[in-house]
Amino acid sequence: MTESKKTPCWQEELETISRGDLENLQTERLRQTVEQAGHSAFYEKVFRRHGLSPASIRSTDDLQRFPFTTKDDLRAAYPYGMVAIPLQKCVRIHSSSGTTGNPTVVLHSQRDLDEWADQVARCMYMVGLRDTDVFQNTSGYGMFTGGLGFQYGAERLGALTVPAAAGNSKRQIKFITDFGTTCLHIIPSYATRLAEVFRELGINPRRDTRLHTICIGAEPHSEEQRRRIEQLLGVKAYNCFGMSEMNGPGVAFECTEQNGLHIWEDCVIAEIVNPETLRPVPEGHIGELVLTTLRREAMPLIRYRTHDLTRFLPGECPCGRTHRRIDRFRGRSDDMIILKGVNIFPIQIEKVLMSFGELGENFLITVETVGNNDEMLVEVELNSLHTDNYAALQRLTGEVVRRLKDELLITPHLKLAARGSLPVQEGKAVRVRDLRKL
Repeated sequence: MTESKKTPCWQEELETISRGDLENLQTERLRQTVEQAGHSAFYEKVFRRHGLSPASIRSTDDLQRFPFTTKDDLRAAYPYGMVAIPLQKCVRIHSSSGTTGNPTVVLHSQRDLDEWADQVARCMYMVGLRDTDVFQNTSGYGMFTGGLGFQYGAERLGALTVPAAAGNSKRQIKFITDFGTTCLHIIPSYATRLAEVFRELGINPRRDTRLHTICIGAEPHSEEQRRRIEQLLGVKAYNCFGMSEMNGPGVAFECTEQNGLHIWEDCVIAEIVNPETLRPVPEGHIGELVLTTLRREAMPLIRYRTHDLTRFLPGECPCGRTHRRIDRFRGRSDDMIILKGVNIFPIQIEKVLMSFGELGENFLITVETVGNNDEMLVEVELNSLHTDNYAALQRLTGEVVRRLKDELLITPHLKLAARGSLPVQEGKAVRVRDLRKL
């Protein structure tokens, strides 16, 4: 058994609850969730069609009797078909981004928002943040949940908050230096962009700021990218998982061990299933994360398919928290690239590229049909502005291609680009262009 360090907790009774007591708590809350969900137009029909009710729940194993809920279900029920309380008792609505059709929307009661704030504060406290910290949020404050989710969590923690919102890197850095910011919430690709702007301004974040912690999420990212961000900014970077359908940030979070994300099982029931068969996978195997809310009042969701690919990590965490850990995400089942019969995720390519110190953080994957064959081109920026050693570039190209082939089992084309030549986004990075779809 792993020796517990018993690190300080925000809600110790819940965070270190025994597995037996947690199972009993989940069963009780699941029964309440099914009762609450039955008040929505959507689930009332689902339960009636399948002969389900709160009495169907004797243990969490009975959750298997319930059908999955999908993003398409949320879109079909747009805007209020999933709501389980009178609309006048809802106080906020969030919406996910979407380019076609109806977006997915989630409604919250005041109790939902209060519990969400506690959940985020729990995460922040777990990585060492306190009411003495200055927290700067670089997420947007619109319908995206990352802005307000972290804002209210940081306020619940008691930290001084800087709601800087997204973009405007020079302004972000001015706030960091002027306000003595100690923690950032930031997208991984933007963290590397911010490090570049620090360098352009001649500011050393290690020496010239008080930054010590960043919370990163919203994009799949490799361990190699995380370590590079830590080195560039002189911080500890902790991985955060959230999605608007499950409130937003704070569903799962790394502790200071940085070895998997504790998924708060008093708030959700997590399953990992084979995305094709929809059957549970053995512990430790990769599959699709499926979540059921346990404390949602306005809009409970049952067996929601996230399409995020991960696994449960075996064993106990040395931090002393008893909630299971999930591994960092391998990508999304719906973002997978299939090339020449091989399943490829962008994060696999990032992992290889970030292992080369000669390469920068910005890269772009293009898949297109050339003649009768589908080909992949990986463009990646060099770390230095100018490299005149042709032989060295040729050796580097050959080694990167070899490593990519070993990882992907196909041989991509590689183009080394000058630093600053690829498109830069201050929101979520666009890593893949699949021109076969055009």
